[in-house]
Amino acid sequence: MCPLHTYSPYIEDAARLLGAQIQEGRRDRRWSAEELAKRVGVSRPTLSKIERGDPSVGLGTAFEAARLVGVPLFGEDRDRLKAELRRSQQHLALLPQRVREPRADVDDDF
Repeated sequence: MCPLHTYSPYIEDAARLLGAQIQEGRRDRRWSAEELAKRVGVSRPTLSKIERGDPSVGLGTAFEAARLVGVPLFGEDRDRLKAELRRSQQHLALLPQRVREPRADVDDDF
């Protein structure tokens, strides 16, 4: 089967790292894969994809699994996370709403 999307090596490594950390957290808690899958609200095969680091799994689903087993995302301090989100939103408010392609130079030599 041909993949629908090709991911960069960095993304593949990051997804595998997150998956390994989720699996480690699950095992530290002595939860079965079936138990964590139920807590996340996904099937056992989807949890297996998360733990293998399959980057095609939904971001929110992987983040929820990470949160449930104690993997810190963007640090452990929720107040810092909220502050970073506000900073990012403020920066976005200063940027243009649309991004346009640069205009091609007009060839006006007749």
